[in-house]
Amino acid sequence: MSTYILIPGAGGTPWVWHRLVPLLERAGHEAIAVDLPADDEQAGLDAYARLTIDAIGDRDEVVLVAQSLGGFTAPLVAEAVPVRALVLLNAMIPVPGETPGEWWDHTGWSAARLAAAQEGGYGAELDPAVYFLHDVPPDVVATGAAHQRPEADVVFGSVCDFGGWPAVPIRVAAGADDRMFPAEFQRKEAADRLGIEADLLPGGHLLCLSQPAALADYLLRS
Repeated sequence: MSTYILIPGAGGTPWVWHRLVPLLERAGHEAIAVDLPADDEQAGLDAYARLTIDAIGDRDEVVLVAQSLGGFTAPLVAEAVPVRALVLLNAMIPVPGETPGEWWDHTGWSAARLAAAQEGGYGAELDPAVYFLHDVPPDVVATGAAHQRPEADVVFGSVCDFGGWPAVPIRVAAGADDRMFPAEFQRKEAADRLGIEADLLPGGHLLCLSQPAALADYLLRS
């Protein structure tokens, strides 16, 4: 049995994993969606890492899954406790000493996003309905409002202080229809920063909500 530790992106809510967790449990594994204090102006990456480490406890056979901004928490956790594998899902992939606020310019994200919007024929304004929810079923979207939190600014100035990525299998899963982090941008990020090829999965930025079965199948191969 594996334990899947699911780190959310900006907003920090475990709700984003609620369609995935039952599928992993049905396959005989444990799945823990970490609850992060995203709206706490005193809680930076170190606090996020401590809470994730606490969620792991003394478990072994841990597969760490990090969504979006969660990519900045993942290496801090993996440096502190043993993990069997690491999956970065539509994730920001840091280099040691980088802050999430620096990542945008360092990776060329803005130009890549705008180019993808022009090619895809959707708006350039960062409308959540266009960039995050465009492929999420309406009934799921309707239940999500109560679970939303703003992401505190402190995190974006928080240094990701780690020595290097762990010597364990690392996979990058990119949503083929991700508009926030376009797939080609993610492929370049994975190649430049990890030296690996990203895997394309169906779905957008929140494919854990739009394509939970496909994501479960992928994770079960970890």
